[in-house]
Amino acid sequence: MTTDIHEVVRERYAEAARSVLSGESCCAEDGNYGSDLYSALEREELPDAAVMASLGCGNPIAVADLHEGERVLDLGSGGGIDVLLSARRVGPTGRAFGLDMTDEMLALAQRNAATAGAMNVEFLKGHIEAIPLPAASIDVVISNCVVNLAADKPAVFREIARVLRPGGRIGITDIVADDSLTPEQRRALDSDRAAVEDLLTASELPLDGLEIALPTAVVARAEAAVVGCAAVEAYGSVGLLRSVVVTPDLRGTGLGRRLVEAAEALAAERGIAELYLLTETAKAWFPRLGYRPAARASVPTELTASPEFTTACPESALLLYKRL
Repeated sequence: MTTDIHEVVRERYAEAARSVLSGESCCAEDGNYGSDLYSALEREELPDAAVMASLGCGNPIAVADLHEGERVLDLGSGGGIDVLLSARRVGPTGRAFGLDMTDEMLALAQRNAATAGAMNVEFLKGHIEAIPLPAASIDVVISNCVVNLAADKPAVFREIARVLRPGGRIGITDIVADDSLTPEQRRALDSDRAAVEDLLTASELPLDGLEIALPTAVVARAEAAVVGCAAVEAYGSVGLLRSVVVTPDLRGTGLGRRLVEAAEALAAERGIAELYLLTETAKAWFPRLGYRPAARASVPTELTASPEFTTACPESALLLYKRL
């Protein structure tokens, strides 16, 4: 299981790195996942490729309180954005390490470090469950939306404790799901329909057929308000992913990706083995989540009769497919 999780994560982030290395941004439909969470001044300090490759959900530098001369370790360092920012803050007498398991991300980070002229950085290959550094060698451990991807989270924190020096600190920004919620509690309630409709309308997404999808939808809430949604229309063993939306202030935080993953999990519980979707606005984003182009002739007939296919989405919409 651990190997499977590592491979799924590795391939997704390798694809993101390849996109940046080829000159594209590894972004969602609304911009980079995490670069908007850094100040304009911080972004100006960095190579464009480091900013383009930002896939985090926060800014650990803002909470880490780094000082001159400290040794910093970034777990899951990706394209190197947090390593390079850390290196500037600890200065020439300090050192910033980045740990990543993906060759493509390590290559991108090395290129970004060279472009930035950073001499006090070092990138290491390995897993965050087994940090390749000696005990008591690090002053501050940071991480940006990576621990949630770990196959063995307790091992990650044991390793953090091992490598930290006495009095060492951590600065982690991440996403936490409340596992006490049942699948039924995670699903959209009928009372959420008006809020979901408002979200879809504001994003110019169709409402046609929403009554079919709402019973299997998942929503995200902040202060009891609905701030995101993802839904699946179920047709036997196949489904149609639709109504993926978050409020503008939460775009670029990874919430959309989490909603899709939750919708996929609920679909799998219902025996759905294949998901299709039509999109006009997120043609570059859904492939990051494992969706691949499909020919309309391959779509099961029960799906082609759905409102999304018949009235809601134009012929120019891209058809994508994923096997769960």
